[in-house]
Amino acid sequence: MTPRIRTLAWTLSLLAACAAASAVQAEARVQGYSRAAQKVLVQARTASGGAGWNFLRGWHETGHEGGLAYEAWLDPLRYGLRVEVHEAAGGVRAHGFNGQGAWQIAPGGVSSGGGEGPLVAAARTEAFFRVEGFLYSGRFDAAGRYIGLRNAKGRSFDVLEVKPWGGQARELWFDRKSHLLARMVDRSGARPVTTEVSDYRRVGPVLVAFRYTPDSPEAAARTVEAITFVPADRALFSLPRPAEPPAP
Repeated sequence: MTPRIRTLAWTLSLLAACAAASAVQAEARVQGYSRAAQKVLVQARTASGGAGWNFLRGWHETGHEGGLAYEAWLDPLRYGLRVEVHEAAGGVRAHGFNGQGAWQIAPGGVSSGGGEGPLVAAARTEAFFRVEGFLYSGRFDAAGRYIGLRNAKGRSFDVLEVKPWGGQARELWFDRKSHLLARMVDRSGARPVTTEVSDYRRVGPVLVAFRYTPDSPEAAARTVEAITFVPADRALFSLPRPAEPPAP
């Protein structure tokens, strides 16, 4: 091999290496998770079911939130949320998110919502964290970074900050011993609200928390009673279309 050919081969290999590095960086920017954050999330995913999370095609949940019975439908494949709460005075209050618009239906049947920024941001945040969207680093558009090691109540935690695109950030505290999510911290309000996540149970191929206990009386505690992983009709996540007027 002549010196000129060797130089050309070296240049081509260098260009190929640079192209590969650029592709990896581009993928990281799209997914938005730092390498340290991905390491913690891989441990959490492995501890709670590993590849079992790939088999989920839908999520149906019942329980009590703030003392009121609720029923929820979630989509772990793409954004989809519907929660129906049976109020003490009677009637059902519902809210949902289909990935684009957020909506609400009052017990009297009056509906509202659409593409309003604050309503969509809150709905996207709920839909993402409620379905454990952070365990799918390449499925939902979100950013995550490793904050560091924290100690509390005799336990050690790996703490991440995760923010779905167009939503609100949450601190996720993963127990370093079990690698399971142990608490979530919401710092978007006037004061932080910490929610303890506990009572993990196996449902099908994965481990899921059944109890969420916030440290603020303004936030509702949620106790899950049953979960089934069944696909939901996507129409559930959107407001029903108004009935068309009868033809003349």
